[in-house]
Amino acid sequence: MVERKPSFLQIHKLFSQVVGNEPSIRLCLEDESEPWAHEAGVYIPSTGALFVTSNRLVGIDGQPKVTISKLNIEKEPYVREEIDCGIAMANGGVNYQDGVLFCSQGTKDTSSGLWHMETEAPYRKTLVLDSFNGRPFNSPNDVVVHSDGSIWFTDPIYGYEQGFRPRPQLPNQVYRYDPRSKAVRVMADGFGRPNGISFSPDQATVYITDTDFIHGDGSTNASRPATIYAFDVVFRGDQPFLTNRRLFAMADNGVPDGIKCDQFGNVYSGCGDGIHVWSSGGVLLGKILIPGGVANFCFARRGRILALNETRMWEISLAPHSLGSLLKL
Repeated sequence: MVERKPSFLQIHKLFSQVVGNEPSIRLCLEDESEPWAHEAGVYIPSTGALFVTSNRLVGIDGQPKVTISKLNIEKEPYVREEIDCGIAMANGGVNYQDGVLFCSQGTKDTSSGLWHMETEAPYRKTLVLDSFNGRPFNSPNDVVVHSDGSIWFTDPIYGYEQGFRPRPQLPNQVYRYDPRSKAVRVMADGFGRPNGISFSPDQATVYITDTDFIHGDGSTNASRPATIYAFDVVFRGDQPFLTNRRLFAMADNGVPDGIKCDQFGNVYSGCGDGIHVWSSGGVLLGKILIPGGVANFCFARRGRILALNETRMWEISLAPHSLGSLLKL
């Protein structure tokens, strides 16, 4: 069977404004020895470093593990360096305090939570949060940082379903942690499996993906959500709340995993056949088709996206004005 080549699929005329006149997709690194390019995708502009996390692996001791890889995407050929910093089952990540804030899914013997890691050797790590007021998190999956310094993250039960975490002590929920006051709050519940999370450029909306379609044991059910929900961020008593929950979009192939916005408010999510792009009004504009799909991705400079495709990483060039809303580069 001949593998399909990556391509762009325009569904709405506005997609041409996203991709520009000369869009391209190229394979920039491949290593079929393991699924090293799965989650995170954190770009450090000051050094050109990119940090990614692998899919679930098995260590030499027979226990599950996840590797963190570092690449310099400003210098070719790309070389992948594995980092051993001791963060258990790292998954999603985001830029934070000149380093990377990782979700640690934990193990049966190690608590889950959020860890800050420095971006240069020896890659020192610092625990940021490991419980909801004493109750252990399930397996934090993805994280984003608000401009006020607060940390928002999702916490599904995938670790328990995959056999490396104890029985859940909390529902599938979304949290906000304020590092200044040390207050941690539940911001949203009612999800099957909350996964990706992203703010709109003005931070008035938060998008959260629900990947309940697929459970940690690999079973799928097409009647369960593969959905992006949008919430309004409002303030009561000087504190944020999420209101007006609404279905923003549903992925028609696989599940919407990692999620990002560009500076114009368009919403991008890694799905079963690549990266889908919706307008801020929930209209599917087009797809960046990549064989095998994309779990997560990140924006670099001037419309450049690095897409994580398990054993491969692809570089996507869009219109130079299609900047990620997180770094705005």
